[in-house]
Amino acid sequence: MPLTRSLDDATVVITGASSGIGAATAYALARRGADVVLAARTEAALRRVAERCRELGGRALVVPTDVTDPEAVDLLAARAAAEFGRIDAWVNNAAVGTVGLFDEIPVAEFRRVVEVNLLGTVHGTRAALPWLDAAGGGVLVNNASVLAEVAMPYQSAYNATKHAIRGLADTVRQELRVTGRGHISLCTVLPASIDTPFFRHAANHSGRELTPPPPVYPPDLVAETIVRLLRRPRREAYAGGAARLMGLQWRLAPALAERALGWYTARTQFGPGVRLDAAGNVFHADAAAERTDGWQGRRAQLIRLTAAFGLAAAGTAVGTMAAMSRRSRTDR
Repeated sequence: MPLTRSLDDATVVITGASSGIGAATAYALARRGADVVLAARTEAALRRVAERCRELGGRALVVPTDVTDPEAVDLLAARAAAEFGRIDAWVNNAAVGTVGLFDEIPVAEFRRVVEVNLLGTVHGTRAALPWLDAAGGGVLVNNASVLAEVAMPYQSAYNATKHAIRGLADTVRQELRVTGRGHISLCTVLPASIDTPFFRHAANHSGRELTPPPPVYPPDLVAETIVRLLRRPRREAYAGGAARLMGLQWRLAPALAERALGWYTARTQFGPGVRLDAAGNVFHADAAAERTDGWQGRRAQLIRLTAAFGLAAAGTAVGTMAAMSRRSRTDR
């Protein structure tokens, strides 16, 4: 069920709103006149996003929030409802990452990624549901990743949480339906690699510079996907053609796709620079400016790598068809 009112009369809560996809989503909604409630750990960056939202025509409320604290997330919901009278939609977007071999990632960092990405989504969903119900219906969007469906090396904690978020959404959606709360829609977004500060902010134990595996899409693409889901909810929506292709290959020939994607991303998610071990923003927020993008200065390299992705994808597709053909002959 879509929003019970138009976007220019809707109140939308966004976590992880200080940069990247969260900020881009806030701007996309503000352009349409929506009231946005901005949550993240860094108040100064949130205020800059809020100022831009107001310039674009929307109203904005800043509520600094650590999504790992369930009481803080409940307060976020209460503040939003007190300010604007109701909550029509909620976007769970906050996420952090730690990169490295599974057995070399510090346990404390792995746990923190689970707390932010998975439990942050749990807390947001629990806080949002009563208010969406009270509003007569609404939409809850979980920003997962194509890594909720596929996997890539050196991202074990992130992969695990995104798979879990997808499973959580499926279960809660079932429960809403069987308990007569079908007027609340729960959607999952599956973006491909997005040009945000995430890769700069991630904890890094690889010893190398981290870069987004191409092809890389702008955050506005995900923001517009979220806006479409608010208007016409769907169970899941890919953001970026590469995400859809990877998901299809993974479903048709999982073993082959797993090997191919592992080979490809192991060679494309690291740049030429050296990076010492760093905890990034896993435990502490980055006070940097509220950029929505992360790699604008490396467009030429990304274009070359995107071409490489096309070749790799074509090779995987050929392998997939060959595997399907062999399977068909075996089944005869």
